[in-house]
Amino acid sequence: MTIPAADNPHPAPTPTSEAAPAVASAPAASDPLEVVEAADRLKQGVTSKSETAGAFLERLDGFALEMGDIRFSLLDALLTASVILLVIAAAILFNRIGQRLIRNISRFDDTQKLLSEKILTVIVWTAAFLIGVDLLGIDLTALAFFGGAFGLAIGFGLQKTFGNLIAGIILLMDKSIKPGDVIAVTDMAGNETFGQIRKIGIRAVSVTTRDEREYLIPNENLMINQVENWSYSSKRVRMQVQVGVSYNADMKLAEELMLKAAKAAPRVLDTPPPTVWMCGYGDNSVDFTIHCWIEDPEEGIGNVRSAVLKNLWWLFKEHGIEIPFPQRDINLRDSAQLRALIAALAGRAEDKAQALR
Repeated sequence: MTIPAADNPHPAPTPTSEAAPAVASAPAASDPLEVVEAADRLKQGVTSKSETAGAFLERLDGFALEMGDIRFSLLDALLTASVILLVIAAAILFNRIGQRLIRNISRFDDTQKLLSEKILTVIVWTAAFLIGVDLLGIDLTALAFFGGAFGLAIGFGLQKTFGNLIAGIILLMDKSIKPGDVIAVTDMAGNETFGQIRKIGIRAVSVTTRDEREYLIPNENLMINQVENWSYSSKRVRMQVQVGVSYNADMKLAEELMLKAAKAAPRVLDTPPPTVWMCGYGDNSVDFTIHCWIEDPEEGIGNVRSAVLKNLWWLFKEHGIEIPFPQRDINLRDSAQLRALIAALAGRAEDKAQALR
């Protein structure tokens, strides 16, 4: 028995009433990157101007990788690479222009200029990253799932890198170490030498010694360890030259000659003047120390010590001051072998004497 539609309280749904909600609720396929939509618009615009160029872009768009609702073609890849290269080129250009402007600021010293350049570099590349992400249409909220793992990787894997970066900025801000300073350096074997700071980088400080060995010291090490800076507040450095003279020498004359030899060295300062101290009575000599002041430690101290000792050598020769050398007393114990050796030497000496007669 058929019930009329008007009397049926539950009319059967028509096909159209089911299809409409299904279409409305179905999620539309969307591209993961806005640059893909930009590629489509570029393709349509070029096709409207030139059918040949449009066909070429259509062919590039035909080589695609599809994964579910995601489609990424060769044209999309080329456009993405172009955006990345453009952002990098713009960042490099703005960074160089900014660094050139900073170097032309006369009221900044070298340390302030270097610090400003590093801060500018961080700002420019951070802005370039954010602009690139915006141009590519990457939704950073979609990467929230990986944010914890990425932060954990930075915390454990890159903590030293970020620590050295912050340490380098702090060193430049407080000016405790700056390019041109001369600091003492200790190598892995424990041998201490000195070198001049040539560059403070993001990760390490470059220190060059007199023999052109370049040490790369992490910024963090200079922050937490003791550093001997020869030119922190003043470039004047006092150096020592060790000298020994004979016990039979005229000590007053020897001191006068030491002062004369030190003053004659080219790089030794007249003010403060050189001084001579008697250090002690050694096994073979009376030990003295000549104290000299220089104001260019980056030029080395070994050549100054050599100049003073050379001058002193000729002055001692001229005035008869003896430079002692080690002397030892030898005591021989009496034995049968020693008496036989002495007898043999005595017999040989007699034979030679008779032969000469």
